[in-house]
Amino acid sequence: MMNIAEYAALDATGLAALVQKKQVAPKELAQTAAAAIAKGDKRLKSVVELYPDRIEGLDEKRLGSGPFRGVPFLIKDVFGHEAGRVIEFGSRLCKGMKVEASTAYVDGIKAAGFNILGRSAAPEYSMAATTESVLYGNCSNPWKDGYSAGGSSGGAQAAVTAGLVPVAHGSDIGGSIRIPASWCGGVGLKPSRGRVSLAPVVDEPGFGYSKNLVQARTVRDVAAILDWVSAPQPGDPFVIPKPAEPYAQLARQKPGKLRIGIVLDELAGVPVDPEVARAVEATGKVLSGMGHHVAQAKVEMGGLETLEACRDLFFFGFDTRLDGYARRAGTRIGADTLEPVILSVYQHAKEITPVRFMKALADLNVARRRLGAFYTSHDIWLSPTTARVAEPFGRYNLSKPGVDWNSLTDVLHRVPIQYTIPHNIMGTPAISLPLAMHSTGLPIGVQIAARPADEHTVLQLATALEDAMPWRDRVPPLHVSRQ
Repeated sequence: MMNIAEYAALDATGLAALVQKKQVAPKELAQTAAAAIAKGDKRLKSVVELYPDRIEGLDEKRLGSGPFRGVPFLIKDVFGHEAGRVIEFGSRLCKGMKVEASTAYVDGIKAAGFNILGRSAAPEYSMAATTESVLYGNCSNPWKDGYSAGGSSGGAQAAVTAGLVPVAHGSDIGGSIRIPASWCGGVGLKPSRGRVSLAPVVDEPGFGYSKNLVQARTVRDVAAILDWVSAPQPGDPFVIPKPAEPYAQLARQKPGKLRIGIVLDELAGVPVDPEVARAVEATGKVLSGMGHHVAQAKVEMGGLETLEACRDLFFFGFDTRLDGYARRAGTRIGADTLEPVILSVYQHAKEITPVRFMKALADLNVARRRLGAFYTSHDIWLSPTTARVAEPFGRYNLSKPGVDWNSLTDVLHRVPIQYTIPHNIMGTPAISLPLAMHSTGLPIGVQIAARPADEHTVLQLATALEDAMPWRDRVPPLHVSRQ
């Protein structure tokens, strides 16, 4: 079996190169990943299931022939899965429930050659910005035991940052790719609306706000994987422009001179940690040194009222969804199958009228127009990913005492998503990069975003910053090589 420390030091592209050179076999990689998880996940709790048929029982002939053939991969415990596997959405209500149909996303991941060998932890129905659940416990940040890995893709990013797997599935409806990337010190890109299809079951998850891609450690992995999962599918509601060249090639090219606006306004009333603000400003200076025009920018989102409109949008029909899951899983909805906040949301969802839903859509259209005005005078949005670095368990979880559907947005969501959700509202691509470290020993994520369909520009800037402000040599205390 491959040495775990050597395995954990390589990104997906690096491991794929070893397979291509026949220096390591896919089954050997799977066994090494399983050993790394057994060794390093005791404190993290980032992985909730492994697939023996993809490890000891792996049939290498069934792997896709793409460039990542045999590279280990985790699928998030949320929609985007493959048929026949268990999917529980981090909820006791769905315990043991099976996936009915594979998605185009997972088909693309498999075609790229990845070996999906297990499932990563997620909070109940991905409704928290932390990965803490009654079903599987709390997923720890690799940089500080007992601190949140973020959510809802926290299990995925914690596993990647700790060296258990090189990349993993992430999904993002309000920041769920970028928040874990920020808090764990990884790389996370939310693609444009319409970029990654989730055919054939749904047209657009989360009314177009939710997107799937990966949690990673390097920009090159993100760019190369985007090439494999961004193909339009038959019946997609719309198709957005895509560059003629592959993202993996475009990411290595230098962008033209860009107008970059630094956004530090309190968009939802959350003050920014001074160290986080300084990290954003330092990034601006580096970009200015590259020849870009960088200046402070003002943005208006609509504050907490806009976040509450998102709440009404996302909660509409949630009761019907859970009723369907209960029928499929043979369970009953109640305090023993749902966490307190989710049970409150379920009960409240029954009271959201079509009129209220339509008002939320109208309010969010106003917010989208306000936010979109930024791009009339700027090419790039530069901001914190999150206003604060990772915090201890218990701050944002769905069993927090005294929190219900009405206070959820203010108490659990406002702090983590202040800078991430604008890009879900606009449908714009946004990436979190680990460009600094906080005095507490935790990573600081800096967010770069661009106009719709401009993933290539985001990736080009991200590559330039990865070279200028490298993070590759940072190894967290809970990394598998240190266990």
